[in-house]
Amino acid sequence: MALLVLATMIMVIAHQAHGSGRGSMGLVSGITDPPIAGICSTSVSIHGYKCHEIDVETRDGFILSMQRIPEGRDGGGDTERPPVLIQHGVLVDGMTWLLNPPEQNLPLILADGGFDVWIANTRGTRYSCRHTSLQPDEPGTLIALASFSEGLLVDKLKSAVLLSPIAYLSHMNTALGVAAAKVFVGEITTLLGVAEFNPKGEPVAKFLKALCDYPGVDCYDLLTSITGQNCCLNASTVDLFLKNEPQSTSTKNMVHLAQTVRDGVLAKYNYGNPYFNVMHYGEAKPPIYNLSNIPHNLPIFISYGGKDALSDVRDVELLLDSLKLHDVDKLTIQYIKDYAHADFIMGVNAKDIVYNQVVSFFNHQH
Repeated sequence: MALLVLATMIMVIAHQAHGSGRGSMGLVSGITDPPIAGICSTSVSIHGYKCHEIDVETRDGFILSMQRIPEGRDGGGDTERPPVLIQHGVLVDGMTWLLNPPEQNLPLILADGGFDVWIANTRGTRYSCRHTSLQPDEPGTLIALASFSEGLLVDKLKSAVLLSPIAYLSHMNTALGVAAAKVFVGEITTLLGVAEFNPKGEPVAKFLKALCDYPGVDCYDLLTSITGQNCCLNASTVDLFLKNEPQSTSTKNMVHLAQTVRDGVLAKYNYGNPYFNVMHYGEAKPPIYNLSNIPHNLPIFISYGGKDALSDVRDVELLLDSLKLHDVDKLTIQYIKDYAHADFIMGVNAKDIVYNQVVSFFNHQH
């Protein structure tokens, strides 16, 4: 289930099973007053939808922000609505799902389609950087994210949608990503002494500026340099994206992603020394994730694009090969020839091409 977070900008939508009470995700510590300029007030309520800001405290003390859209713009009556969790990827936050107009963004489409929508914001992003004792720049890894954040949800999943999923990165062809993977090693980050990878902070900005000098890297078109040539984006939406993103994450997360690119396998974080790996894992090399352990009867919808520079078609095929024992009637695959990575979340035609299929898939599961 670590597949849910092992990505640079993976988009995951998880349909929760019934049984924990109407509207409950089993995580809520309390509905709070919306923060100033919070996601609800800036991107949901202004369109006429109910929206609640919710704080979730993880087992290791992180306070995560979630937004709940309990019903569509026209209301929901007393009918029980299936809850759906929408999870963003690394370096972005939940706001990214809401940049398009209401009729084009997935959370509001799902709300109008009869679902109880929950938007997650992973630790380290602007609305999920609080902790009961630690500071936002404490070290962390993808393993921590999987174990304590998204991992809390695994036993509640009824079905899952993976949009432009990233499990393997060995064929990633984005110039900026390849350059970063070559130089983004633990030794460098140790010398930097930076635990928080904040793309808008001075240390990381200097690092990124140096990468811009690599051949083929065009930092004047940063989105394309990262995601590939997107076909279907609106210029105003891209401007909003660049104003709001990217978001912070752990430096170890970025090192871990670079390891995935260089090593060509999906494994736990490599501490770079057999002694430290033994301390953490009981063995000299990091254990490899076995994606075939995903329950074979879990309904999964995977949609990927032919122009995606991050989630390359060949890497998605490796993912699909690891799911070859999955129940045939539980695995739905959609391939979109002209789509790149950002088209799945901001494409002006994503509603017709992808989101309507997502709604139909979830409707079929309950």
